[in-house]
Amino acid sequence: MKKILRSGISLLIFLILSLSLQAKVFTITIKDPIHPVTAEYVLKSLEKAQKEGAHLLIIKINTPGGLDSSMREIIEGIVTSSVPVAAYVSPYGARAASAGFFISIACDIFAMAPGTSTGAAHPVSIGLGNQGQDKTMEEKVTHDAAAYIRTLAEKRGRNVQMAEDAVRKSLSYTEQEALKGKIIDLIANSEQELVKSLDGWKIKRFNGQVEELNLRDQVIEEIPMTFRQKLLMTIANPNLAYILLMIGLLGLYFEFANPGAVLPGVLGGISLLLAFFSFQILPVNYVGLLLILLGTFLFVLEVKVHSYGALTMGGIISLVLGSIMLIKAPVPELRPSLRFIIPVALGVSLVFVFLVYLVIKAQARKTITGKEGMVGETGTALTSISPEGQVFVHGEIWRAISEQPINRGDRIQVIQVMDHLTLKVKKI
Repeated sequence: MKKILRSGISLLIFLILSLSLQAKVFTITIKDPIHPVTAEYVLKSLEKAQKEGAHLLIIKINTPGGLDSSMREIIEGIVTSSVPVAAYVSPYGARAASAGFFISIACDIFAMAPGTSTGAAHPVSIGLGNQGQDKTMEEKVTHDAAAYIRTLAEKRGRNVQMAEDAVRKSLSYTEQEALKGKIIDLIANSEQELVKSLDGWKIKRFNGQVEELNLRDQVIEEIPMTFRQKLLMTIANPNLAYILLMIGLLGLYFEFANPGAVLPGVLGGISLLLAFFSFQILPVNYVGLLLILLGTFLFVLEVKVHSYGALTMGGIISLVLGSIMLIKAPVPELRPSLRFIIPVALGVSLVFVFLVYLVIKAQARKTITGKEGMVGETGTALTSISPEGQVFVHGEIWRAISEQPINRGDRIQVIQVMDHLTLKVKKI
């Protein structure tokens, strides 16, 4: 019985080791703009594929493009990877545009699904300044991008001219045009079809070495994003980052205007920290951020300095302009849209104005407690006052003095609260 048990355990261990050591084809999915979180996801997946001895890593791409710095990080990881990498533009209707096109060209294999497109890789620069300087800078960036794509296409044996036209002329290609022009290697309807087609395929690595892919009967395994990467990807949404910034500023303003409320301050602080964290991922224009902070400061200043609306108007203008300038990104997907910014900025401005109004109204309200609350109260003289006597004010009997004689029963008004519970009054 013990021998049978030992044999069973040994067989189970052998099967587990066999499954763990079985060569795999890993896949990852890029369906968002290219930014630092995307780069981290791809590079970590490359490390995992190399560590586990995978025969191929497939990057399923559907992206409008993204940041140049993140794109170059990904390409550097791909060209130095010991595991072959295949770019697969999928599913139907997907695109590998701009930075996605560069990444796909850099891969060992470039495949597309039917009904997809690639290209439109002309670099986009965003900034304010002299038009001549902008024109010169744009030409420099375009020449640099064109040289980079030529190098990648030449190393991978792809059509250099079509690749360069995608950069200089911002041309896009369907899967059939790309296959006919030798931009891509093949068209596949699915990952399984792609892997089956690539079995026995000879590829030329970036260093010039030729390898033959052995993908027969290999397991296809998806590498999901970690919880941290999913959280960062969510926070990196420019619309969410902008909302977090607005909520943070509103929360802190409400806390400063009403000390002790606690909850608005806590929520505001957390929202601001999350917003600043997402700004580390997104390309933020700090002039825009400073304009938003200036607008908030002007709203606060309106409480202290009554400018009859001038500071409030300046705050609204500063908040709207700063919101428009806040994020400078090469693709619209990395920028909050104007349709979103304008209503939110104006809505937040109205909330600020309403809170300022409440604070000013509270400051102007007559005091109803303590000594100050007694001033202005009216009552009746219980005795004649010349110069001292007693009055009935605020439901109580008080000792009172007056600079002019007051007869019993006359209506009086409190003009000052003296020491020793004595009121200085005058006849109404």
